[in-house]
Amino acid sequence: MRIAIDAMGGDHAPNSTAEGALAAAKEWTDTEIILVGDQQVLKPLLGEAPNNLRVHHASEMIAADDEPVKAVRRKKDASMVVAGRLVREGQAEAMISAGNTGALMTTGLLVVGRLEGIERPALAPMIPTVDQRGVLALDLGANMDAKPEHLAQYALMGSIYRQKVHGIAAPRVGLLNVGTEAMKGNELTKAAYPLLEDLPIHFVGNVESRDILSGACDVIVCDGFAGNIMLKSLEGTAGTMFSILKQEFSKSLKNKLAAAVLMPSLRGIKKMMDYKEHGGAPLLGLNGLVVKGHGSSDGGAIRNAVRQARLALQSQLTENIAKEISRK
Repeated sequence: MRIAIDAMGGDHAPNSTAEGALAAAKEWTDTEIILVGDQQVLKPLLGEAPNNLRVHHASEMIAADDEPVKAVRRKKDASMVVAGRLVREGQAEAMISAGNTGALMTTGLLVVGRLEGIERPALAPMIPTVDQRGVLALDLGANMDAKPEHLAQYALMGSIYRQKVHGIAAPRVGLLNVGTEAMKGNELTKAAYPLLEDLPIHFVGNVESRDILSGACDVIVCDGFAGNIMLKSLEGTAGTMFSILKQEFSKSLKNKLAAAVLMPSLRGIKKMMDYKEHGGAPLLGLNGLVVKGHGSSDGGAIRNAVRQARLALQSQLTENIAKEISRK
């Protein structure tokens, strides 16, 4: 399999992408890693690269503050756009980018292309849960607005992802809402509820955001606006809690001794909540695998994104989604 990495996208690129690409190429020798970006910048960072890692030159890059549609249309030789073109032309089976989210969504739509029958691709990151099964959440920011039919497609794609990639036989799919009763919510969720009931999935009804981390479902469906707010709230809460604990543990000698005893467990909790461990979020519904890495991804996160892409390719995720959508 061949996986293209946008070498110039992300807060710490290209150092982080080069580091992650090297680690992935050394670990998975059966996978060709294509690092897309400026050759002159990348070559010195790679040293003696393994045979399954190569650079594909791209003379431009899309910045974090670039307007997505304009950037994709005008910067034809941007690393992100070139990586997308490699997927479209069959020179790579997947691409990874930690760059501008809006530009990556635009690249997915305009360069890679949508699957037939899919109206809106969805950004689907994994959110950690206390039972360590995690919950796949979609959409979490690719589309701010959605129609009931879009939520139904998100539910179907999310269920397929958890079945094929994570091996869950009958993933529990929930609809994010303000209450668990069937008729709760706004017009969107009220209209989407019966559509989800009619799908060939294990729909468990409405799920409140307070129950997400406790593992109430395996897939949570929502529009991008509500989903992104939920994600940022969870990230902010986790960060604040660890900050408070750090302050408390440093207040006295007694607290410092307690911290020393608890530190291994706290590190384990922090690792479980760390986005770097998940690698990235797939954009489901495209005619090729596109994975969005966190903007501040380090080398480890890029390596984990490659691992995630490999699993999705091995399970033929895109093909399975296309097959299921064509049956509807």
